[in-house]
Amino acid sequence: MRAWFWMLILLALAVGLGVVLREHSGNVLIVAQPWRIEMSLTLFALLLLGSFVVLYLLFRGLSWLLSSPERFREWRGLRARKRDHELLESGWLHVLEGRYPQAEQELSRLLGRTRSANTRVLAGLALARACHQQGQIERRDEALTLARKAVGADPRLKESWATAVAEMYLDQHRAQEALTLLQPYQDSGAKHLNATRLLLLAHQQLNNADQVFELTRQLLRRGAIDKQKALPLIAQSVSERLRAAGPEGFRSIWGELRADEKTLPEIALAAAHVQQQAGHADEAGKILEAALNEQLEPRLLNAYSQAPVDQVSRRINKAEGWLKRNPDNSALLAALGNLCLTGQLWGSGERYLLRSMAIRSDVRIHALLGNLYDRLGRQADAMKHWRLASGVAGVLPALPGSSVLPAADTQGDPTLIDVQDLESALTEQVDTHGVPVAASAADYHEAEDAQAGVTQTGSQQKANQQASAQDADYDEYFDSAPIPGVDLSQTSDRPARRDP
Repeated sequence: MRAWFWMLILLALAVGLGVVLREHSGNVLIVAQPWRIEMSLTLFALLLLGSFVVLYLLFRGLSWLLSSPERFREWRGLRARKRDHELLESGWLHVLEGRYPQAEQELSRLLGRTRSANTRVLAGLALARACHQQGQIERRDEALTLARKAVGADPRLKESWATAVAEMYLDQHRAQEALTLLQPYQDSGAKHLNATRLLLLAHQQLNNADQVFELTRQLLRRGAIDKQKALPLIAQSVSERLRAAGPEGFRSIWGELRADEKTLPEIALAAAHVQQQAGHADEAGKILEAALNEQLEPRLLNAYSQAPVDQVSRRINKAEGWLKRNPDNSALLAALGNLCLTGQLWGSGERYLLRSMAIRSDVRIHALLGNLYDRLGRQADAMKHWRLASGVAGVLPALPGSSVLPAADTQGDPTLIDVQDLESALTEQVDTHGVPVAASAADYHEAEDAQAGVTQTGSQQKANQQASAQDADYDEYFDSAPIPGVDLSQTSDRPARRDP
């Protein structure tokens, strides 16, 4: 634009000069003894203009010649920077593509020749990354030292170096050292997002639940972390904080949470547990209900079904409302069955548990049915479901009642027990009146109270007697049958001594 401006000025001057010379024609006389030069005014103007042009070109050419060394140095610097850029680009590509030996070779060459501080920093960090991936920790630290010297006082380069080093430290689970490097860059703004992400990872490794919660919230507020990744971190950190604080610090932590955070399953479970410990069963139930209104998560339903007797009626009504909208939810049916058993609603509990089992076979459902039938005096059915519970849990194989096991050689057993002492030992270890641990026996009342309201028909008693006789036959067979190839006198199964 500037050149066009001057061209317009020169054109205007030329036009003006042409008009003046046309209107005022004359001669120019130049006398320099012994010379006398006379020419027209137009020719003189043209010669004067040509002289200025020649002088201008002469001085420009002279200036170009004098500046040639500087221009040559600039040209060489440009070529060097271009070559460094190509090496740096190639080295980073090798690092990103996993060709670490090639990257190390090119970046080492670049560090040895470049004079640019920025290039030395970038090359040093790239070389450190390549060495880190190869497990060359000493070589990595040397490259980091070179990069740190080239950083100088530039704040941007300082942050780049610190975040790169912290990331490598976190790979080694050196979280405290990474935290020391990143601490100066922690702020509530959007200036140091990458440093904040690395700070979050460092606090995760150190199990600092308070800091994890705050940093996750910051990143979520700035849109620097996906919500699907942020919610599990918030849930885990808050649940740890609630359990650590206990009933005393519950209110302060609970008040910090948003409504959608309070309904996360992990948080709701932890909060309900703390409230239950404090003796606030009603508050615990309300916390679980708020979370269950959002999603019928199995863990929430299981916790909701562990209710004291005075809360059973209310919780059954609430759960039946959920069941109307989710009639095929196995976990919900199991929770209703457990609540009914706690309230001694045997018929309703059986129906809910059988419906749940028809949808999904679960060890807990079989265990609950086993306890229910044990309370009702239906021992055969109780044993059936306890055995099925063991099979589903993988504790024992679910074998049919008529299976005959092959004889086993017990000579290698470390301990031999006399068959005379076996019956007494089993009697001491087994409590026939207890409820199996796997079946949530805490929800039930004493067995004597349950037996008062239970009656058996004659056919049920007869069936139980037949089953007992069948089991006795099997016991007699195993006690008396010979074991091929085994000397019973050397095993725990040797015949009992008889008095003469």
